[in-house]
Amino acid sequence: MNFLAHIYLSGDSDEIKIGNFIGDYVKGKNYQNYSPLVHKGIVLHRKIDSFTDQHPVVQRSKMHLKRRFRRYSGVIVDIFYDHFLASEWSMFSKHPLPQYVINMYEILVSNYFILPNEIKAFLPFFVINNWLESYTSIEGIEGVLRRMTRRTSLPNETNFAISELRKNYHLFRDDFLCFFPEMIEYVEKKHSIPITGYHSPSYV
Repeated sequence: MNFLAHIYLSGDSDEIKIGNFIGDYVKGKNYQNYSPLVHKGIVLHRKIDSFTDQHPVVQRSKMHLKRRFRRYSGVIVDIFYDHFLASEWSMFSKHPLPQYVINMYEILVSNYFILPNEIKAFLPFFVINNWLESYTSIEGIEGVLRRMTRRTSLPNETNFAISELRKNYHLFRDDFLCFFPEMIEYVEKKHSIPITGYHSPSYV
Protein backbone atom coordinates (compact mmCIF):
# COMPACT_ATOMS: atom_id res chain seq x y z
CA MET A 1 0.00 0.00 0.00
CA ASN A 2 1.12 3.52 -0.77
CA PHE A 3 0.51 6.82 1.05
CA LEU A 4 -3.22 7.25 0.42
CA ALA A 5 -4.18 3.71 1.41
CA HIS A 6 -2.06 3.82 4.56
CA ILE A 7 -3.76 7.05 5.63
CA TYR A 8 -7.22 5.71 4.81
CA LEU A 9 -6.58 2.49 6.76
CA SER A 10 -5.79 4.55 9.87
CA GLY A 11 -9.44 5.32 10.56
CA ASP A 12 -10.31 8.69 12.11
CA SER A 13 -7.34 9.16 14.45
CA ASP A 14 -4.97 11.95 13.39
CA GLU A 15 -2.12 10.40 15.38
CA ILE A 16 -2.58 6.94 13.87
CA LYS A 17 -2.62 8.60 10.43
CA ILE A 18 0.70 10.28 11.19
CA GLY A 19 2.24 7.02 12.38
CA ASN A 20 0.97 5.11 9.37
CA PHE A 21 2.23 7.84 7.03
CA ILE A 22 5.75 7.87 8.47
CA GLY A 23 6.00 4.11 8.95
CA ASP A 24 8.61 3.49 6.25
CA TYR A 25 10.90 6.11 7.78
CA VAL A 26 10.94 4.84 11.36
CA LYS A 27 13.35 1.95 11.70
CA GLY A 28 13.61 -0.84 14.24
CA LYS A 29 12.22 0.03 17.66
CA ASN A 30 12.39 3.79 17.15
CA TYR A 31 8.59 3.79 17.15
CA GLN A 32 8.93 3.69 20.95
CA ASN A 33 9.99 7.35 20.81
CA TYR A 34 6.49 8.42 19.75
CA SER A 35 3.17 8.84 21.52
CA PRO A 36 1.07 5.65 21.95
CA LEU A 37 -1.24 6.34 19.00
CA VAL A 38 1.56 7.40 16.62
CA HIS A 39 3.39 4.26 17.81
CA LYS A 40 0.26 2.23 16.95
CA GLY A 41 0.15 3.78 13.48
CA ILE A 42 3.79 2.89 12.78
CA VAL A 43 3.24 -0.73 13.83
CA LEU A 44 0.01 -0.80 11.82
CA HIS A 45 1.95 0.34 8.75
CA ARG A 46 4.26 -2.66 9.08
CA LYS A 47 1.34 -5.06 9.54
CA ILE A 48 -0.44 -3.65 6.49
CA ASP A 49 2.70 -4.08 4.39
CA SER A 50 3.10 -7.66 5.57
CA PHE A 51 -0.55 -8.52 4.83
CA THR A 52 -0.26 -6.94 1.39
CA ASP A 53 3.01 -8.62 0.43
CA GLN A 54 1.66 -12.08 1.29
CA HIS A 55 -1.75 -11.73 -0.37
CA PRO A 56 -2.27 -13.93 -3.47
CA VAL A 57 -4.23 -11.26 -5.33
CA VAL A 58 -1.37 -8.79 -4.91
CA GLN A 59 1.04 -11.48 -6.10
CA ARG A 60 -1.13 -11.85 -9.20
CA SER A 61 -0.95 -8.11 -9.88
CA LYS A 62 2.83 -8.14 -9.49
CA MET A 63 3.24 -10.74 -12.22
CA HIS A 64 2.40 -8.13 -14.88
CA LEU A 65 5.39 -6.06 -13.77
CA LYS A 66 8.04 -8.60 -12.73
CA ARG A 67 9.81 -8.60 -16.09
CA ARG A 68 11.06 -5.02 -15.70
CA PHE A 69 10.65 -4.21 -12.01
CA ARG A 70 11.54 -7.55 -10.38
CA ARG A 71 11.67 -6.99 -6.60
CA TYR A 72 10.26 -3.49 -7.05
CA SER A 73 7.07 -4.74 -8.68
CA GLY A 74 5.27 -4.52 -5.34
CA VAL A 75 6.07 -0.80 -5.13
CA ILE A 76 4.39 -0.25 -8.49
CA VAL A 77 1.34 -2.31 -7.52
CA ASP A 78 1.04 -0.25 -4.32
CA ILE A 79 0.90 2.93 -6.40
CA PHE A 80 -1.56 1.42 -8.87
CA TYR A 81 -3.80 0.39 -5.98
CA ASP A 82 -3.68 3.94 -4.59
CA HIS A 83 -4.89 5.08 -8.01
CA PHE A 84 -7.91 2.79 -7.80
CA LEU A 85 -8.62 3.85 -4.21
CA ALA A 86 -8.56 7.49 -5.33
CA SER A 87 -10.57 6.95 -8.51
CA GLU A 88 -13.18 4.81 -6.72
CA TRP A 89 -13.10 6.94 -3.57
CA SER A 90 -16.88 7.28 -3.16
CA MET A 91 -17.09 3.51 -2.60
CA PHE A 92 -14.85 3.79 0.44
CA SER A 93 -15.46 7.17 2.08
CA LYS A 94 -18.28 9.59 2.73
CA HIS A 95 -15.81 12.50 2.67
CA PRO A 96 -14.96 14.04 -0.74
CA LEU A 97 -11.38 13.23 -1.65
CA PRO A 98 -10.21 16.88 -2.03
CA GLN A 99 -11.49 17.68 1.47
CA TYR A 100 -9.94 14.52 2.91
CA VAL A 101 -6.58 15.27 1.30
CA ILE A 102 -6.45 18.89 2.45
CA ASN A 103 -7.23 17.75 5.99
CA MET A 104 -4.32 15.30 5.84
CA TYR A 105 -1.91 17.96 4.62
CA GLU A 106 -3.01 20.15 7.54
CA ILE A 107 -2.39 17.29 9.98
CA LEU A 108 1.13 16.76 8.62
CA VAL A 109 2.02 20.45 8.64
CA SER A 110 0.66 20.88 12.17
CA ASN A 111 2.83 17.99 13.34
CA TYR A 112 5.88 18.88 11.26
CA PHE A 113 8.35 18.83 14.12
CA ILE A 114 7.72 15.19 15.05
CA LEU A 115 8.15 13.94 11.48
CA PRO A 116 11.32 12.06 10.47
CA ASN A 117 13.88 14.24 8.66
CA GLU A 118 13.32 12.48 5.32
CA ILE A 119 9.64 13.43 5.40
CA LYS A 120 10.40 16.99 6.50
CA ALA A 121 12.61 17.28 3.42
CA PHE A 122 9.96 16.24 0.89
CA LEU A 123 6.77 17.43 2.64
CA PRO A 124 6.66 20.92 1.02
CA PHE A 125 7.02 19.35 -2.43
CA PHE A 126 4.48 16.65 -1.48
CA VAL A 127 1.87 19.26 -0.51
CA ILE A 128 2.57 21.81 -3.27
CA ASN A 129 2.24 19.11 -5.94
CA ASN A 130 -0.91 17.73 -4.26
CA TRP A 131 0.63 14.26 -4.38
CA LEU A 132 -2.31 12.47 -2.75
CA GLU A 133 -5.00 13.79 -5.06
CA SER A 134 -2.79 13.28 -8.12
CA TYR A 135 -3.42 9.53 -7.75
CA THR A 136 -6.86 9.98 -9.31
CA SER A 137 -5.53 10.06 -12.89
CA ILE A 138 -3.12 7.91 -14.88
CA GLU A 139 -1.19 11.08 -15.69
CA GLY A 140 -0.87 11.74 -11.98
CA ILE A 141 0.43 8.21 -11.40
CA GLU A 142 2.97 8.75 -14.17
CA GLY A 143 4.16 11.92 -12.45
CA VAL A 144 4.48 10.13 -9.11
CA LEU A 145 6.54 7.35 -10.68
CA ARG A 146 8.85 9.78 -12.47
CA ARG A 147 9.47 11.70 -9.24
CA MET A 148 10.16 8.46 -7.40
CA THR A 149 12.72 7.31 -9.95
CA ARG A 150 14.59 10.57 -9.40
CA ARG A 151 14.77 10.33 -5.61
CA THR A 152 14.79 6.56 -4.95
CA SER A 153 16.34 3.38 -6.33
CA LEU A 154 13.16 2.55 -8.26
CA PRO A 155 14.10 1.46 -11.81
CA ASN A 156 13.51 4.09 -14.48
CA GLU A 157 10.79 2.08 -16.21
CA THR A 158 7.88 4.50 -15.90
CA ASN A 159 6.86 4.14 -19.56
CA PHE A 160 6.60 0.37 -19.16
CA ALA A 161 4.60 0.70 -15.93
CA ILE A 162 2.10 3.11 -17.46
CA SER A 163 1.81 0.97 -20.58
CA GLU A 164 1.00 -2.07 -18.43
CA LEU A 165 -1.52 -0.07 -16.39
CA ARG A 166 -3.33 1.07 -19.54
CA LYS A 167 -3.19 -2.37 -21.17
CA ASN A 168 -4.37 -4.28 -18.08
CA TYR A 169 -6.40 -1.53 -16.44
CA HIS A 170 -9.49 -3.61 -15.70
CA LEU A 171 -7.42 -6.55 -14.44
CA PHE A 172 -5.55 -4.32 -11.97
CA ARG A 173 -8.84 -2.68 -10.94
CA ASP A 174 -10.52 -6.05 -10.37
CA ASP A 175 -7.54 -7.20 -8.30
CA PHE A 176 -7.75 -4.06 -6.18
CA LEU A 177 -11.50 -4.41 -5.64
CA CYS A 178 -11.00 -8.04 -4.64
CA PHE A 179 -8.10 -7.32 -2.30
CA PHE A 180 -8.96 -4.03 -0.60
CA PRO A 181 -12.17 -5.09 1.19
CA GLU A 182 -10.15 -7.93 2.74
CA MET A 183 -7.54 -5.42 3.84
CA ILE A 184 -10.22 -3.26 5.46
CA GLU A 185 -11.66 -6.28 7.25
CA TYR A 186 -8.16 -7.21 8.48
CA VAL A 187 -7.53 -3.73 9.90
CA GLU A 188 -10.93 -3.54 11.55
CA LYS A 189 -10.87 -7.00 13.11
CA LYS A 190 -7.18 -7.49 13.93
CA HIS A 191 -6.28 -3.93 14.89
CA SER A 192 -9.64 -2.59 16.15
CA ILE A 193 -9.66 0.41 13.82
CA PRO A 194 -13.11 1.17 12.39
CA ILE A 195 -13.07 2.41 8.81
CA THR A 196 -15.99 4.84 8.64
CA GLY A 197 -17.83 5.50 5.40
CA TYR A 198 -16.93 2.17 3.83
CA HIS A 199 -19.71 0.42 1.91
CA SER A 200 -19.66 -3.37 1.85
CA PRO A 201 -18.77 -4.33 -1.72
CA SER A 202 -21.50 -5.37 -4.10
CA TYR A 203 -19.67 -3.78 -7.00
CA VAL A 204 -16.86 -6.22 -7.84
